[in-house]
Amino acid sequence: MPESLLYGTEVVLNGLMAGVLYALVALGFVLIYKASGIFNYAQGVMALFSAATLVGIMKGQVPFAHLINAALGTEIHHFGWHVPAILAILLTMGVMVLLAWAVQKFVFRHLVNQEPIILFMATIGLAYFLEGFGDLMWGSDIKKMDVGLPQGGSFWIEENTQWLGFGNENFYGFFLDQLDLVATAIAAVLVVALVLFSQYTKQGRAMRAVADDHQAALSVGISLNFIWVMVWSVAGFVALVAGIMWGAKSGVQFSLSLIALKALPVLMLGGFTSIPGAIVGGLIIGVGEKLFEFTVGPLVGGATENWFAYVLALVFLVFRPQGLFGEKIIERV
Repeated sequence: MPESLLYGTEVVLNGLMAGVLYALVALGFVLIYKASGIFNYAQGVMALFSAATLVGIMKGQVPFAHLINAALGTEIHHFGWHVPAILAILLTMGVMVLLAWAVQKFVFRHLVNQEPIILFMATIGLAYFLEGFGDLMWGSDIKKMDVGLPQGGSFWIEENTQWLGFGNENFYGFFLDQLDLVATAIAAVLVVALVLFSQYTKQGRAMRAVADDHQAALSVGISLNFIWVMVWSVAGFVALVAGIMWGAKSGVQFSLSLIALKALPVLMLGGFTSIPGAIVGGLIIGVGEKLFEFTVGPLVGGATENWFAYVLALVFLVFRPQGLFGEKIIERV
């Protein structure tokens, strides 16, 4: 097999893995948009907050330790115990459910049937509040996350793909990160579960009804409070999964919240209301940016991964504004 084809195949496979991680973040946007018509600018910060909370719980860190110590003159930062990863994840999920309840009660409960731009501005305020609240609660230092997920290249894949080089001394087999493989499997399970939930459950149908018209949903007895708490809780769970994957990959730090920006092109390609679209859009962006960097990057000085996704989304919007799987806008003229 030609060497360029081998390396191109490896680039595509790694692009698919990266695309799944982008799609995990995009899923949170899609869920909230489907349920309330709100573009949740705070989704990236929710991933950062959930990841920081998980690390803090696992390490037995005292919440608001810096504030407590400054007020009381103490030097207490840890409880002195460590919490197992599974229990810490369950406790973190409880925190995200509590956050969903607080968001509904103190923010969106008062914005029922308001203009979409008002709801969007509310999520911007929520993002900055949550970012500062998370730093105050757990500190702003970079945190290492270790929940037991495998990391590094898969030696099994490398050893069993060496033969593709047919004696090529420069090819040692495909390098695929084990964490990316785990993320792919988890994302596949999440997508199937969320599609089944939104299409075949009473709560899923109610969720779509709320997104279409708040007043109409209220008139048929659907509880907006319950639906919004449920959806923000599920979005918090998706944010937690994304935070675990990205946190294990690059550490829990402020840049984790910026992955939401990379989810925007994913949504533009897949559609703001489609769960499968988030996955397909993520795969297209992941593969596209890796291939572009591999083929065109050396000709233009590299660093094309920073902007390729946005240019691709801009071009795509010209021809299909609603995305590949988005709802078609039909208006009577």
